[in-house]
Amino acid sequence: MYLLGEVSPLAKRLVKVTYQAMWKGIRAVRPGARLGDVGHAIERHARRNGYSVVREYCGHGIGREMHEPPQVLHWGKPRTGLVLQEGMVFTIEPMINQGRHAVRTEDDGWTVVTNDGKLSAQFEHTVAVTRNGVSVLTLRPDERTLN
Repeated sequence: MYLLGEVSPLAKRLVKVTYQAMWKGIRAVRPGARLGDVGHAIERHARRNGYSVVREYCGHGIGREMHEPPQVLHWGKPRTGLVLQEGMVFTIEPMINQGRHAVRTEDDGWTVVTNDGKLSAQFEHTVAVTRNGVSVLTLRPDERTLN
C-alpha cells in the first residue's frame, strides 16, 4: 500500500489502522492458536477504530500452489476455526473500509470498489507458524518484526 500525492488525514488514518490491524492478526499466530483468533484480532482493531472488514476476500494458504486452503478470514470469533500448527504457511491480508464492509466488482471484472464509495486499504504479509510463534516471510528491510 502506497500513498501518492496529497493524501487526506482521514485516508492516512485508514492506512495506518489497516497496517496495525494486519500486525494484530500476525501477533495472534502461534502453534495451538486458531484461525478465528487471527480474524478476531484484526476485526476488533478495525472496529475499535470505526472501520469495517471486507468479507468477500481473505488470506490463504501457501504451498505448492499460490492459493491453497485454508481460507484465512480477517474477522472471526476467538478459539474457533482451524488449529494452527508448526509448519503452516499462509497470508494475512486484511482489507479495511472507512464505511460498510460491502464491495463490488466493476464491469472490467477486476476493479473492486466499496459499495458506499468510501475508501479502503489493504496490506499483506506471508507468515509461517514456527515452534515459538510466527515468522514473517515477506518482511521488508524497512519493517521491524512484530511491529
